[in-house]
Parts: sequence; structure tokens; C-alpha cells
Amino acid sequence: MNMQNQIRNASQDSLIFLCVSPTSFIAIHAMGKSDWFCKDSVFIIKHNCFKGALCKKHLLSKHIFSSGFHNKSVFLHGREVLLMFEYMNAFGRNFRVEIFGESHGAAIGVVVDGVKPGIELGVEDFMPDILRRKSGAKGTTPRVEADEPEILSGVFEGHTTGAPVAIIFRNNNTRSSDYEALKAVPRPGHADYVASVKWNGFNDPRGGGHFSGRITLPLVAAGAIAKKMCPAICCKADLAEIGGEADKSKWNNLLDRTAKEGDSLGGIVECRVTGVPAGLGEPFFDSVESLISHAVFSIPGVRGIEFGDGFASSRMKGSEHNDPLELKDGVVTTSKNGSGGVNGGVTNGSPIVFRVAFKPTSSIARSQTTLNVKTGEQTTLNVPGRHDVCFALRTPVIVEAVAAIVLADLAMACGI
Repeated sequence: MNMQNQIRNASQDSLIFLCVSPTSFIAIHAMGKSDWFCKDSVFIIKHNCFKGALCKKHLLSKHIFSSGFHNKSVFLHGREVLLMFEYMNAFGRNFRVEIFGESHGAAIGVVVDGVKPGIELGVEDFMPDILRRKSGAKGTTPRVEADEPEILSGVFEGHTTGAPVAIIFRNNNTRSSDYEALKAVPRPGHADYVASVKWNGFNDPRGGGHFSGRITLPLVAAGAIAKKMCPAICCKADLAEIGGEADKSKWNNLLDRTAKEGDSLGGIVECRVTGVPAGLGEPFFDSVESLISHAVFSIPGVRGIEFGDGFASSRMKGSEHNDPLELKDGVVTTSKNGSGGVNGGVTNGSPIVFRVAFKPTSSIARSQTTLNVKTGEQTTLNVPGRHDVCFALRTPVIVEAVAAIVLADLAMACGI
């Protein structure tokens, strides 16, 4: 039965369930047997991933309220249309990651769904990556947390069970008084103002709240699981530049000088993903570059990304940028990998190579001019708190984590 007949035969008590994208769904409450929404509704004209007619009671009780949906009804052509969208703090289709928490709340954490059963997993498996992200080294914030993962579910007797893995990290070393004035005087470069607008002033401003870089800790935990899901795939990221300087021997002096000036620095991280089979990804909207970029831009402070030759390819000739194919050890690969391991949105078997640009830390010791949103007057702000001179120092493992999450999701889609 084709889609149009399925919709036409839907009873008055049915919901027509359409998958619109990886992160949003639309359900149309069929108020009769008319096919009005076939002819007039862009939802059906434009989207073709039809999932069938489901009993309204079954769908509402078993799928919406138990799977993290929220819904909103609108009316189109006099008929009720029920829009259902998944919460916005989740990523992934088969390997699904949902983060929660705020910088100075009781805890932050992550729920990872789609984890294969039988994988060896314990607290010790998270610690190598967590320690790479940890603060306290030169150029990073002096706020040091224990960062000890507490596994709440999904693991039994040292192995994953197949149920969602839930992990939390307690926030203990907080100084919330440093942030009392920020509701009236938003910090330049931060999300203080937009968070207040988006959430009608109910946002938690302490330490940046839900926008804080601390929320990348649960991403690192999810990445550690993703790496175990695909042991043949290796994600390795390194810091390539600080403040435009690629010579690592000069970084310490640069960090010291910038700290004395009360300022901050950005950086560039390069990530190489090896062991990736050819054929992962889709053209256009679910291309490998699209998905990796989506995940990478979830890391606070990211300002750009490029794959392979990246922006330099715009200054090349085709003969310089093209990747001739060749056979090495019985495997098809490319000779120079200017494409960064991806052609047409699909992996070609060569390493995926991309670089991520991080902005300088927005919170700096130097006085800055900003707006007092209560008085409407410009004012001078001296940002309190403990902040990184260059938070990019701590980001390579975070970039690895989100890359691993994307590759685990793609691998599962292909049955790997």
C-alpha cells in the first residue's frame, strides 16, 4: 500500500507518523479520511520517510512520553496538526547521546543509548580521556574538579547491558558568588544575554550554566564509549596552533605573556580518524562532513572547521587538489588525501582529516565595555572567576570524542 492510500485509509482515531529528520518528527492527527494533507501539506509533499498509521492511544502513551518528546498542536486548513519534536540536547540516530546539567548545578551528565551489550566498561575506561581534558595545567583554569564518573545504569558486572548508559559528574568546586552580577551585565563573547532572552530570564548564569565548557565533560565520556563501540576506528586529535603560533617551543612564553596582559588566546586542533571503511555517510544533508561539523559545533567556542585541503583548496587548481586513487596493500586509497577522506559526503577509505578553529577565551582579566541591560547604559566589566588563558589546550580530546560519536552512529547504521 502506498503512502497516499495509507493516509486515506487512516481512521479518525489514528495518528499519521512521519519522520522528518534525524532530530525532529511530525505527527498529523487525521480528523477524517480526506487526503487534504496529501495535496496541501508540505510535510507529506517534501518528506517521504513514512512510518505508518499508529493507534493514537498507543503512540501517545508508549512513544511520546517515554521517549523524550514534547509536542505542540497547531491548526492547518481547520484540521489539527500535532507537531512533535525531540529535545534539543541530543545527537545521533542509532548511537544517541543526550547531555544535561549546568556548570554550578549539583551534577552534569550524559545518557548514551544504542550501546551494544557485552562491552567491557568501567570507571577506569573513562579516566585516560577525562585526564586529558582536565584543568590545572599552564594556560588552563585553576578550577579543578574531581571529574569522577558515576555510572548509574547500563553496566552490570563490568559489561554494558544494552540499556542506556547514564553517567553523572558531581560539581563540587564552585564559586557561584562570582556570577551574581551577570544577569544585568552580560559578559562580552558569552551566551549570558542570549540565554536570558531564550529562557525568559530563568537561565542559570553561574559559570555559564548550560552553555559552559564544563558540559563537554559528558561529551568526553560519551566519546569514550563510542571509541569502544568501534575499536577498529581510531580518532586522534592534537593542538596544532596557539594564537597563530605553530612552534610548540614558543607556546609557554606566549601563554605567560598573554596571562600577564590579562588576555586570552585561541587555537587550532587537527583530528585524524583512521581505520574508517569506505562507504559511510550519505550525500547532501547526512554527509560525513555535515555530521562531524554538526557535532563539532556543539563544542563551546568553535568558530570554524575545514576538511582536507579546506580553504586552501580555493586557491588551488584542480590538478593540485584532486586525489588520484591507488592500490596500497590491496586497499583502494588516495595518493594525497586533499579531500580529507570524504568524497560526495561518503568516506573513501582514507583517513578523515579535519581542523577546528577555537576562539580565544571570552572571560579575560582585562576591563571590557558592555551593556547593563537593566539600565540601558554602557558600563565597564571586570570578569570575576577562574578562567583559561587558552581553553583550546583542553579541546583535542573533546574533538576526538565528538568525531567518535559520529563514526559510531554511522557505523551502526551500516551494521558495523
